[in-house]
Amino acid sequence: MNNRLKDLRAERGWSQAHLADLLEVSRQTVISIENGKYDPSLPLAFKIARVFGQSIEAIFDEEDAA
Repeated sequence: MNNRLKDLRAERGWSQAHLADLLEVSRQTVISIENGKYDPSLPLAFKIARVFGQSIEAIFDEEDAA
């Protein structure tokens, strides 16, 4: 799943560790989500959306299924 997490975090000047603290997850989890290696659970996706004040759809984009 593609996402804008890294860009949104960078726009705010937040470190991965700071975002991890806000989300109550490990920094490794943030890294994995940013790199597209881990898709967050639905509750975590909602938490991410709330932290950035955006909809889940504005942050996460399903990869083209072809």
